[in-house]
Amino acid sequence: MILDTDILIDLLRGKKEARDFLFSLPANSPHCCSAITVAEIHSAMRETEREKTKELIDSLVVLPATKEIAEVAGKFRRAWGDGNAAGGVAPLGKRSRAVASSRLELELDDCLIAATAAAEGLELVTGNKRHYPMPEITVRSVVYQE
Repeated sequence: MILDTDILIDLLRGKKEARDFLFSLPANSPHCCSAITVAEIHSAMRETEREKTKELIDSLVVLPATKEIAEVAGKFRRAWGDGNAAGGVAPLGKRSRAVASSRLELELDDCLIAATAAAEGLELVTGNKRHYPMPEITVRSVVYQE
């Protein structure tokens, strides 16, 4: 399975629910993340989290963003990036703010993570299921009990 960035950041920030969830996962399957997740984690990392971050990332199998993954991510972004479930994309600069704000906006980083899951045939575990509407991947949604 591929762990999404949000779960790993929650773990680094000490959320008990994230820790409990990760400990509930089968120990016999490797826990993976995308190289994109590593970049996202480092971009959000607090200086006091540097050592914990290194230890966490070193404990995971980090999957690279290959040419194949980049191509699939581009297709996902084109199909889903502007929130158009039909797969079309409005020409650049042609969307109004009102239309854009009423739609799901998928970021390229999420498309790359989804493409990694698709290429590897792995389930994607996330707390942000709405970021991954692609039918090509299996998504496990994590909801922490508050």
